[in-house]
Amino acid sequence: MPSLYVHVPFCRRKCNYCAFFSIPYTKAEVSSYLRGIKREIGLRLQEAEGGISSLILGGGTPTVLSREELECLLDSLELFAFQAGAEKTVEANPGTLDSGKLDLLLSYGFNRISLGIQSFDNDLLKKIGRIHSAQDVYHSIKLIRQAGFENINLDLMFGLPGQTISAWQETLQRAVDQEPEHLSLYALTIEEGTPLARLAAEGEEGIVPDDDLQADMYELATDYLQKQGYLHYEISNFARPSFECRHNLSYWRSEEYMGLGPGAVSCLNGVRYKNWENIFKYSNITQKGSKPVDPLETEILTPKQLISEYIMLGLRTAEGIDPELFARKFGRQIQDIYGQLLLKYINKKIIYLEKGRIKLNPSYYFVANSIIRDFILE
Repeated sequence: MPSLYVHVPFCRRKCNYCAFFSIPYTKAEVSSYLRGIKREIGLRLQEAEGGISSLILGGGTPTVLSREELECLLDSLELFAFQAGAEKTVEANPGTLDSGKLDLLLSYGFNRISLGIQSFDNDLLKKIGRIHSAQDVYHSIKLIRQAGFENINLDLMFGLPGQTISAWQETLQRAVDQEPEHLSLYALTIEEGTPLARLAAEGEEGIVPDDDLQADMYELATDYLQKQGYLHYEISNFARPSFECRHNLSYWRSEEYMGLGPGAVSCLNGVRYKNWENIFKYSNITQKGSKPVDPLETEILTPKQLISEYIMLGLRTAEGIDPELFARKFGRQIQDIYGQLLLKYINKKIIYLEKGRIKLNPSYYFVANSIIRDFILE
């Protein structure tokens, strides 16, 4: 039973740090997108005959669509069968929500909102190209609660240009004051082709994040949020008990997923593939009755890749890796593949065993990528 991600690539304006496929909202392109996604759903229903376990409507900014456009998209998605009680999340930005859209989402079974706020500092928000203010954040959260949503995630970023540790601490405190059920924290990375990358290349000071400062910010956040009752269940994610994101947990457990829409990625039956990142090409291909997959972005995963990714994703989580499940999934004992490497990291207290599971020491979460790299078989 796969999870489902639906990419809605439209934004009011692209943020200075964003490298995801997104384009400015226009009615013509939205109309083409909506026609294309309805056709893609028809072409792919058989891939989810057992039902969908969870859904994220992401982007871009899905809630930049009008109420009528959003209803058209949600109506198309009703062609899928969803597991009873399925988690259904929509990503939203402050300033793009109103009571009509929220009531519509509830009527289609959405039960979780992920709000991209990034910061409560208006000056920092301007620096990274966000179009909302802190006041917009408060207003959006109020609307979401009034509509009846009981599961809110707030996205925050740290290591922003000019951000001090005291400003980061204030953002954390303001975020917790809003009593969200979930928080996702991301360190700023300078992605190639973004406005921030161009500024960094031109030599503007303060653009490239300071690694040591980011590490201090991460440590401050993990300590503070755990004291506030949030479970640190994945490197970048914190939740109140029972509010862990089920959709993202399915990714970290290497379960299968479908991606719909231009630029969306799927991984099914050991094959990973990506749709074309062009609205009109995407729509035209589906009109011809073909799946809108970019052949240059299709990969048959080898056993070594599947094992490597399973380890890489599992070590990101607090639940870690179950060796018995690993053996059932891959037909090999984990110690036969990684025995010496695991022993090395266990002796250094970087990895440990707890109740039969293999876990990464949380003290090393911020540098996890450098450790996990050693477990890549290809």
